[in-house]
Amino acid sequence: MAENDGTAHTAPGPDLLSSAPVTQPFPRSPKTQRKAAAATAEYTQEQLSGLLEELENDSRKTEARMASLKKRHVNLTVSAGDIEQQVRERFDGMRLALEKDEQAVLAMLEQDHRENSSKLTRFLQDWTQHHRLVRKHIGSIRKLQENSSDSNQPVSAEDFSCQKKPDAAEEAIKLNEEKFQKLMKALGKISKELEAQLQRKRLLLDSTGVVIDRTTSHRQIKVSPRGHVLHISAEDSSAPHHPQQFDQVYCALGSVPITAGQHYWEVDVHCCSDWAVGVAYGSLNRKGQDKSTKLGRNRMSWCLEFKDGHLSAWHNDRHVALSGRAGRGAPDRVGVYVNYQKGRVVFYDAETVKVLQEFSAASTAVFERAYHQFTEPLFPAFRFFKARDGQSVSDHIEICDL
Repeated sequence: MAENDGTAHTAPGPDLLSSAPVTQPFPRSPKTQRKAAAATAEYTQEQLSGLLEELENDSRKTEARMASLKKRHVNLTVSAGDIEQQVRERFDGMRLALEKDEQAVLAMLEQDHRENSSKLTRFLQDWTQHHRLVRKHIGSIRKLQENSSDSNQPVSAEDFSCQKKPDAAEEAIKLNEEKFQKLMKALGKISKELEAQLQRKRLLLDSTGVVIDRTTSHRQIKVSPRGHVLHISAEDSSAPHHPQQFDQVYCALGSVPITAGQHYWEVDVHCCSDWAVGVAYGSLNRKGQDKSTKLGRNRMSWCLEFKDGHLSAWHNDRHVALSGRAGRGAPDRVGVYVNYQKGRVVFYDAETVKVLQEFSAASTAVFERAYHQFTEPLFPAFRFFKARDGQSVSDHIEICDL
């Protein structure tokens, strides 16, 4: 057993407990304190009634919004069905017209074939009868030859005369090939025109109204009241200078930026001798006349340009020579298509819907470092050039109503 040392063991007194170090909890944040207070707060009947009324109002508004969305969903489905039916009717009408025309042309071909076949049948019958007569005479003459030793009966040559001359009408019997060649040529032209119109129809579905921003146009560019026609005047505009205005290059931009979606517009340039049409970032430099201010001579702009009788496409100060309409170096009407998400800019001859130039990933080999994803809002862009004698051209450019 352990020996007792005689020391009395007593519990610590109150003074000893009070002097020991005490660890305090971390203070609560004001947000936690507010939540705790809210959780333990007691609401009065009046407060509960107000809160209930507020929630019921919110519930009614939510139900009304849900009902509205359901109704719009139904209306959307009905509208889509109606439009689909109208589209089918329109295309059915076009198909019916084409089928009627096809039947008429085939009937004409069948009639021509039937008439010529009937004529050939009659001529064939005539020659068949003639052939029988000739064979009959051949048989008669052979009999005479066999009996010539026993008979001295004279024979007249007229008895065996059966020569038949070809009728000139026989050679004229054939299909009216010249007529059908004209028909095939006309059908080929109609087919190309129809294909072009269908392509243009698809573009027109994305047609966008373009209006010139007067604050960007050079002081010598005059803009019509509607903002659709612009031309150069020898006199400066009386309007005050604007920070966004081109001060040296004869340029102007559209007023509405393109930041998403697909857009198409057309520009009539047939009354302008030298021009450039395209798109540009809003960050395109407006001051001075170096490459940073000219369409297509920098990374901020893309354009189709007609100058000194040559048509070309420009971007990043690189270009490709293009061939315009036969007999003329440039189209009369330029179509501009932009697909912002895909980074595409396409220039068309709007009348033939021929693609003149496309800027996209496919143009990498020609236009190095070409953007394929736009990084800023785009604006329609227009430029005039000076004449060789230093005088401004008086031609005009017009944005078409589509």
